[in-house]
This record gives sequence, structure tokens and C-alpha cells, in this order.
Amino acid sequence: MNTLKIFVTVLACAFASCANKSTPDKGNEPVVLSYAPAPEFDADSAYLYVSEQVDFGPRVPNSTAHKACGDYLIEGLKRFGAQLHVQEMTLTAYNGDRLKARNIIGSYNTSNPKRILLFAHWDSRPYADNDPDPATQRTPIDGADDGASGVGVLLEIARQIGAKAPLAGVDIIFFDAEDYGIPSFETRSHATSSWCLGSQFWARNPHTPNYKAEYGILLDMVGAKGATFYKEGTSVVRASDIVEKVWGKARDSGFGKYFLNGRIGEITDDHQYVIKGRNIPCIDIINYDTENIHGFADYWHTHNDTMDNISRETLKAVGQTVMEVIYKQ
Repeated sequence: MNTLKIFVTVLACAFASCANKSTPDKGNEPVVLSYAPAPEFDADSAYLYVSEQVDFGPRVPNSTAHKACGDYLIEGLKRFGAQLHVQEMTLTAYNGDRLKARNIIGSYNTSNPKRILLFAHWDSRPYADNDPDPATQRTPIDGADDGASGVGVLLEIARQIGAKAPLAGVDIIFFDAEDYGIPSFETRSHATSSWCLGSQFWARNPHTPNYKAEYGILLDMVGAKGATFYKEGTSVVRASDIVEKVWGKARDSGFGKYFLNGRIGEITDDHQYVIKGRNIPCIDIINYDTENIHGFADYWHTHNDTMDNISRETLKAVGQTVMEVIYKQ
């Protein structure tokens, strides 16, 4: 028994000696943190979440479809382990209509004061005001890309976080009443802030008092086949480091054909109100078509914004890129 103890002691010393010889003293060099790889974003799952939203019909405030889809999103975040906040509010549209709306918020790792904000709008446009036929312009659209795609990506990210959380705290917000802005057929003058009503409300009344985040990422129209994401103007001015981080992760992950190294002008969107109201640096990942006069896809604000336009490959590019960013934070 004593012989065995001596042998073990000698062997341990030998290993220690070898370790000391092969590992030089690093002195006061900084410690490099090692992060676990981000989970694999499931594009089929995200596609299903987009489709399930569209199946409710147009998600216009005050409609049956809108209420049913809101309940679906709430249950989804609960199922994925988020701490839930629901802001119920009555908002005033550009034409004076009173809109029953809900901002739906899911939070993860709530004890961590360093937070990342991910958001999209879940309502759909009440007007197809870009349809060529005036007879169809006053009817609501499916909004498969414009609304449902960003939410579908974030639902899949929520599912992944529920299974394996990143180190950072994450808040996911589905903003309501983003797309109730003044239609192109309206000739009377109205307030210019008719868009993004839900994010305007949240910026004044965050779900957590004095809410702050390190940065925010907005997903808007992120599901189309062959989408191109340029660096949006407000994002570059107010959060250039986040833009470069996201576009760099996209390039490193093999999605450079979607995330292009070009800059476009400022786009009125939810991120602007989050920046203005909460002073959180935010970026907007949004599909932009430089060949189109209005800058967006041909089906934008028409009845052609359907599931036919949605691509699993694009959902994958956006979802995996965002996950690579938040899991390496």
C-alpha cells in the first residue's frame, strides 16, 4: 500500500513537471473568455412560426385575427420559458380610430443587468395601399414578410434560448400597431408620427422602470427569397459598432450574400423610437431593394405579401447571424 502511494506521488510530480515545462508563465496577460458555440437555428421551425401567424389572417388591431395571434404569441413565449410582460393599451391611429393593442415581451436571465433587446412588429398592414387596383387598396394584407417573418425568427430564437441560454440577459419584444401609418391614398394632412405606435408607447412606458440595454436589434421584413440587407442610415449613425459586429458575424457565418457592405438612408421604423425614447443604440435589419422606387420589394404593402415569398434560407441567414452575436456577447 505504501509502495502504491509512493508510485502515485511520483507519477503526479512527473505530470506536474511536464505541465510546467509545456505551459510557460503568462504573467499578467489578459484572460480570454471562451464561449460555447451558438445553437443551430432551425429554419423549418421559424418558417412554421411565420406560417402559423399568417394562418390567422391579417393581424390588424381590433380584429379577431389580431387577438387570436396575440394569444398565440403569448403562449409561445410562455412555452419557451420566458418571463412574460404584456402591455395592453389603447392607441390613437392617424385617423382618430382607437386601437386595442398589445406589446408582448419575453425576458430571459432577468437577474443580469446587462441586456440585449431583440424586437419586431407583429401587426400587419390594414391597407394594401400599393396595390395597382384602387378597389383593393383599402383592405388588409397577410403581411407574411412585413411583420410575420421577423416575429417567426424571434420565436425560434426564444425557443433556442429556452433550451440553452446565452450569458447575456435577453428581452424579446413584439411591438404592436407599427403598420397603421398614413396610407398613400390619404389626402388629408395628419401627424407625422402615425407609424410605430406600439414602440412609441413602450419607449415612454418600458416594461421595466428605467429599462436599459447594451444594444437592440430590430428584424423587419427578413424572410424574402434573395433578400438584401444594407446598413441602414440611423443604425450606422447611432450604433455603428453593432452594425459592424452583426455584418461581420454574417460574413463569417457564410451569409455575406444577404448582408451587403453598402449603406442606405434612414428608414422610419421601430428602432428609431427605441433610440429616441430609451437612448439604446439599435440597428434595423430590413430587406431593401435599391432597384425599386420605394426601396422595398414589389409585394410591399400589397396583397402579394404572402407565404410564397418566404424563404427558409433567408430566415436561416438572419436567425443564425443574430444568435452568433448574442451568444458571443
